[in-house]
Amino acid sequence: MQEKSRSKHTRPVARAAAKYTVYNVNEPAPLMEFLMKKMDGISRNKVKGLLAKRVIQVDNAIVTQYDYPLQPGMKVQMSRDKNKKDFRNPMLRIVYEDAYLIVVEKKEGLLSVSTDHQKERTAQHILNEYVKREHRNNRIYVVHRLDRETSGLMMYAKDEKTQNTLRDNWHRLVKDRRYVAIVTGNVEKDEGMVRSYLTDRKLYVSSSPYDDGIGKLSITHYHTVKRANGYSMLELKLETGRKNQIRVHMQDIGHPVVGDRRYGNEDIDPLGRLALHAFKLCFQHPVTGEQMEYETPYPPSFRSLMQKK
Repeated sequence: MQEKSRSKHTRPVARAAAKYTVYNVNEPAPLMEFLMKKMDGISRNKVKGLLAKRVIQVDNAIVTQYDYPLQPGMKVQMSRDKNKKDFRNPMLRIVYEDAYLIVVEKKEGLLSVSTDHQKERTAQHILNEYVKREHRNNRIYVVHRLDRETSGLMMYAKDEKTQNTLRDNWHRLVKDRRYVAIVTGNVEKDEGMVRSYLTDRKLYVSSSPYDDGIGKLSITHYHTVKRANGYSMLELKLETGRKNQIRVHMQDIGHPVVGDRRYGNEDIDPLGRLALHAFKLCFQHPVTGEQMEYETPYPPSFRSLMQKK
């Protein structure tokens, strides 16, 4: 599919870089049923194989759900270059990809960006290697970060212009970003807000209720989902996005995150990991203006810890 020339005043449409066979949807249908009709009676197993290889997209978003509900006006795209779109990594999963950005879910233990001390075992390096399969000059641009110990959803840009648009308009474009955490003790309030000034001291982040001219105002909203076994499960929404913000704020209210050795839980680590996961990311696409919404389930180990005994 060739990209039409456009004037500098025309907003480009999000489009995956690989070549695709495109099918227009004219009536409601599950994705598998639609593909079997369009592809001359292809078997269900072959369709499932294509979905598993992540070569099917609906309106430029990779889809793996065989019963995904199609509606009139949608476009189903199948990559003609299957090997380039095949991505497998035990620490990283691609949730969405188009010509401008990639949304991923990373596991705990993986750095978001490369550092002087660690260049290869990072999400940034893994994704750089992935996009270079298509062209050696391709690269990934960092937009925001998750702590190494935190799992969940994050996004990267595929070009510098998209990176700058996202960074410069972050609070306008990002509509909702939520985390789930398990903290020690029974949190007293069902709803609450933590407000303080955070200062990055390099080895740790300090918190103060007062503005000393150095710290940055930081606000975290929380909702208590469940209390059990001496722990509380919270959903957290960030009004600001400072380094270690949730971890420091949970320490501030006397309920540090389970497994957080830096901020108050040196001896409480029942999961063998920091119990913090970025489960929801909603934003306006920086190029097309589309509303993008992605959500992952709570980690199974979080649910197991909160099962009443």
